Amino acid sequence: MVSSVETLEFQAETRQLLRLVIHSIYSNKDIFLRELISNASDALDKLRLESLTDPDLGADTSDLHIVLEADRDARTLTVRDNGIGMSRDELVELIGTIAKSGTAGLLQKIKEAEDAAAAQHLIGQFGVGFYSAFMVADKVTLRTRRAGTASGTQWESDGEGTYEIQAVDGLPVGTSVTLHLKPVDSEDGLADYLAEHKIRQIVKQYSDFIRWPIRMAVERTTGGAATGTGSEEGSDTGSDTDDVTTHEVETLNSMKALWARPRSEVTEAEYNEFYRQISHDWLDPAETIHMRAEGNFEYEALLFIPSQAPFDLFSRESKSGVQLYVKRVFIMDDCEALMPNYLRFVKGVVDAHDLSLNISREILQQDRQIRSVRRRLVKKVLGALKSVRTKDAERYAKLWDQFGRVLKEGLLEDTDNTEALLELVSAESTHDKAKKTSLREYVERMREGQDAIYYLTGETRAMVENSPHMEAFAAKGYEVLILTDPVDEVWADQVPAFDGHRLQSIAKGQVDLGDAADGDGDAEAGARRDEEFAALLPWLTSSLSDQVKQVRLSSRLTTSAACIVGDAHDMTPTLEKMYRAMGQEMPPVKRILELNPAHPLITALRSAHAANADDPALPEIAELVYGSALLAEGGDLPDPARFTRLLTDRLTRGL
Repeated sequence: MVSSVETLEFQAETRQLLRLVIHSIYSNKDIFLRELISNASDALDKLRLESLTDPDLGADTSDLHIVLEADRDARTLTVRDNGIGMSRDELVELIGTIAKSGTAGLLQKIKEAEDAAAAQHLIGQFGVGFYSAFMVADKVTLRTRRAGTASGTQWESDGEGTYEIQAVDGLPVGTSVTLHLKPVDSEDGLADYLAEHKIRQIVKQYSDFIRWPIRMAVERTTGGAATGTGSEEGSDTGSDTDDVTTHEVETLNSMKALWARPRSEVTEAEYNEFYRQISHDWLDPAETIHMRAEGNFEYEALLFIPSQAPFDLFSRESKSGVQLYVKRVFIMDDCEALMPNYLRFVKGVVDAHDLSLNISREILQQDRQIRSVRRRLVKKVLGALKSVRTKDAERYAKLWDQFGRVLKEGLLEDTDNTEALLELVSAESTHDKAKKTSLREYVERMREGQDAIYYLTGETRAMVENSPHMEAFAAKGYEVLILTDPVDEVWADQVPAFDGHRLQSIAKGQVDLGDAADGDGDAEAGARRDEEFAALLPWLTSSLSDQVKQVRLSSRLTTSAACIVGDAHDMTPTLEKMYRAMGQEMPPVKRILELNPAHPLITALRSAHAANADDPALPEIAELVYGSALLAEGGDLPDPARFTRLLTDRLTRGL
């Protein structure tokens, strides 16, 4: 029984994406079959998993498989599976609509992609490979029935603006996708996708490692045998039997789990193709980690570090890329118990031998053996990244640009691997504008007697370089790390040291660079200077008490009149803003105003205060000094209008 047909429109973004896929994205049209086989494999995995957790599902999992059917007369190619299937609502959601956030942003990125390969990478990441079927087909018919339901659904479209959907009774559990193929056109990259040799080649190249059998009925022709006898004159009274054509069902893929094979027996091309299959990426991985553990808890793992960050790396919906298998049986995607959040970009599989097939995520989180596996996997990944850094600095620099921000999250989450993560950190510094430096390289360049690794955080390199806090360090030739990622504010403040050297913000605490900023280094001169400012400093502290906790003389300034610093353990203003942006109310932190005793403005202010401490203009000048220091570090004035008025009045009087 077939119900009435309902015609629906594709979501607007889906129509745009379909046009891009069909007309401009894929240079290799063969991959449509890989995408459909991959979807079928996922459906089989889901049915196996759901049947374990829902005994009432009533699904037959004794012979899960994928079938390819080529019909030359009808010019159709069908990919059929007996997997989980889809309900009508799931069908509309998954195919008629791109039900993921960031669609508009994705389309913009695709349009801006420099070449087809970059666009393919974005398409693959977004997981809409089903649409590639329209590259080779004028029409696609999908019939499906979800396990545990009585009725099936048919979906059909020519890939333009609409699709038709209707209920169909009598369908088997699973999904079949029938492609009504376009004519063969070598110039347009349309091969004969009904030819047995072409189908075999695509399956071997892209899907040989799929764990489910991919079957196809193939023709076999055998010649007839001659029979009968001839006369003396050579007449032939016998006959030849006709050739006999039979159909045999063959399994086209080896189904060998790639991770279970010895590394020496796996080619780089096989690793790369397996990575593409599980990640939906279009680029080769940057690093492959293939390992096997034996003993009390046996498992194999095949992990990949991508070459490029996925588009949703910083999205709330972003998930771990590691799949869990037990004795070759798929258990779950995105197994967060196996990989910490800061390594969520790692893709791969872990196949454990001694876990229950119906183990839950909650149990996994508490399992001692799984925690042990996780620790070893993390060390392997961090070790692989360190190896890249050691062997190929240029390639590592590209990886750090892609994943550095999330790796630094590990410095907040994973105290067990702090040292290993610090070895991976790359940062800009005042040593070399052209390239970033490691902490190890910084330490090797430290000046004699220097015990701290100096750094300064800020929004941009230019802002940090022009900060008053940098003046004495630049004048004396001390290297300073320039940290501009928001997460730098947090980890640099929480990590106590690297290789025995503490990390010190040059915008916090007292700075001792060996001698005074004015260069005389004379203790007597220093004492005389303190005496000269003995009256001004407490007066300024009192006058600016609403803004600062203390006013003191600075040893870090050479050209600026003043700067604002925090106490050694104070929270930075940027960190305060971050917490408030997350909805956490933080008590305001008063900071310290430091003055350059050699600056003409400060010496003039000292003289004016000594001459007439009650001069009503002095508090306004104090406000201007504080406001100027706040602006110099990129801070926000508490009352910009008042500051502008005071500055304008002061300039007017000076003209």
